[in-house]
Amino acid sequence: VLSHNLCTVLNVPHDPVALEEHFRDDDEGPVSNQGYMPYLNKFILEKVQGNFDKVEFNRMCWTLCAKKNLSKSPLLINDEDAFKVWVIFNFLSEDKYPLIIVPEEIEYLLKKLTEAMGAGWQQEQFDHYKIALNTSREGLSAWELIDLIGSGQFSKGMDRQTVSMAINEVFNELILDVLKQGYMLKKGHKRKNWTERWFVLKPNIISYYVSEDLKDKKGDIILDGNCCVEALPDKDGKKCLFLIKCLDKSFEISASDKKKKQEWIQAIQTTVSLLRAGRPPPHKEARQKRKELRQKLLAEQEELERQMKELQTANENKQKELETVRKQLEAAAARAAEEEKKRLQTQVELQDRFSLELEREKMVRQKMEEQVAQKSSELEQYLQRVRELEEMYKQLQEALEDEKQARQDEETVRKLQARLLEEESAKRAELEKWHLQQQQTIQMTEAEKQELENQRMIKEQALQVAMQQLAQLELERKEALEQYEEVKKKLETAANNTKSWKDKVAHHEGLIRLIEPGSKNPHLITNWGPAAFTEAELEQRQKSWKGKKNASE
Repeated sequence: VLSHNLCTVLNVPHDPVALEEHFRDDDEGPVSNQGYMPYLNKFILEKVQGNFDKVEFNRMCWTLCAKKNLSKSPLLINDEDAFKVWVIFNFLSEDKYPLIIVPEEIEYLLKKLTEAMGAGWQQEQFDHYKIALNTSREGLSAWELIDLIGSGQFSKGMDRQTVSMAINEVFNELILDVLKQGYMLKKGHKRKNWTERWFVLKPNIISYYVSEDLKDKKGDIILDGNCCVEALPDKDGKKCLFLIKCLDKSFEISASDKKKKQEWIQAIQTTVSLLRAGRPPPHKEARQKRKELRQKLLAEQEELERQMKELQTANENKQKELETVRKQLEAAAARAAEEEKKRLQTQVELQDRFSLELEREKMVRQKMEEQVAQKSSELEQYLQRVRELEEMYKQLQEALEDEKQARQDEETVRKLQARLLEEESAKRAELEKWHLQQQQTIQMTEAEKQELENQRMIKEQALQVAMQQLAQLELERKEALEQYEEVKKKLETAANNTKSWKDKVAHHEGLIRLIEPGSKNPHLITNWGPAAFTEAELEQRQKSWKGKKNASE
C-alpha cells in the first residue's frame, strides 16, 4: 500500500498486481526498514521525473508521521497550520539526519511570522530563548517547532485567525514560491471586458483564478527573460493600469490603487530580472546564503577548535619538555654544587699559597718603588732645568721679534711722514694758486657789479618816466570817460525827447513825416548812433594822443 501510494503521488508508472506479488506474505516475516530502503531507492525514487505535486507528496508524508509524533496538548493552531509549519521545517532544516532546525533559521521563521501578523519583533525575548536552547542542544525537531509556534510564546496578543493567516502567507512564499498575490482587474483578449481575478505571482509564471480559493483557474502568464512590464495612462474609465508584454501576448491589468500598481510592477520586474540572471527566488537564495554562512562559520569554528587542540597538544609537549629541562637543571645544579665545593677548597689552598707569594712581592715592590721615586725626583729636577732653558730661549726669540718689528714700524712711520710732507707742500701751492684766482675773480665781479648798478639806475629812471606817463594817460583816460559819460547822458536825453516828440506827431498826424535839415558835414556813425564830434575833431584828438605817447617813450 505504501509503495502504491508513493508511485501514485510521485507519478511513477507501476503495476499494482506486480506490487502485490512482490510484497506477498511469506515465511520470511515482515519487511524491515533496512530491507525496504533499497527497493524504495531503486524502483521508486530513481524513477521520479520531478513533475509531481509536492504539496500532495508532503501531505502523504504528514499523514504517515503526524498522528504518531504530533503533541496531544492543545495548541493555538489547527492541524492544517501544523502541516504547513511541518513543511516549512523540512524546507529550512539542515541536510543531515535526524533533521533539526538551527536557532538562526528559527529566528528567520519567527521574524517572517511576526512581520506577517503585523506585530513588532522582540529580539531580547528571542535572545533569552536562544541562550536557553544552546545550552541544551543544537536545534529543534519538527514537532518541537510546531509546539513552539502553537504555544503562542512569540505571538502573544494575536488570535488564532491572525496566526493562521500569517502561517499561510509564509507557507505560500517559502513553499509554493508565491512572490505576490491579490485581486486585480484583467482585460479580456476577445470580449475586451474587464473582469476581477485573483493573481498569483511565482518565479516563472503568473496564474489568475476566479477567487482566492484557487479552485477555478482561468489562465497563466508565462514569464521569461524577454518579458517586460510598463505603466499605462488611465483610459476607458480604468485607473492604475499597467501592461505585461510577453513574446506571444500582452496583458492589460488594472490595480486597485497606485501603491498596489507600483508593488506589482516592482515584483514582476524583479522576477524577470532573476530569470534573466538565472538566479533562484529570493527566499531560496537567502536560505542558501544563510546555509553557506553557517557552514563557513562552522568550518572556522572547527578550524579554531583544531588549532586550539594543536595548541593544547603543543602546550602539553612544552610542559613535558620543561619538566625534563627542570630535572636536568636540578641534576646540573647538584653537580655544580659539588664542583663549587671542590673549587672553594682548591681556592682556599691557592689563596694561602698566593698570600705568601704576595707578601714577598710586596717587599720587592716597595724597594722598587723607593728606587723609582728617587729616579723620578732626579728626572723632575732635570726636566725643570730643561723647561727653564726653553722658557729663556722663547723670551729671547720674542725680544728679537719685538725689536725687528719696532724697526719695521719706525721705517714705515718715517716714510709716511715724508709722504705727508710732500702732500702738504703740494696742497699749500695749490691753495695759493686758488687764492690768486679768487682775488682776480672778485675784482672782475666788482667791475661787472658797478656796470650792472649803472644800468639798473638808468632803467629805474626810465621806469619812473614811464610811470609818470602812465599816470598822465590814466588821468586823460578818466577825463575821456567822464566826457563820454556826459555825452552819453546828453544823447540818451535827446533820444528820449525825440522819441516822445515823434510818438506825439505820429499819434496826431498819422503818417506825416517831418523833414529835418541835415548836417553839412558827414556824421560819424557809432554803435550808439551818430557821433557827438566830427571826423576832423577825431583826427586832431588822435594826433594829440600820439604826441603824448611818443613823449612818454
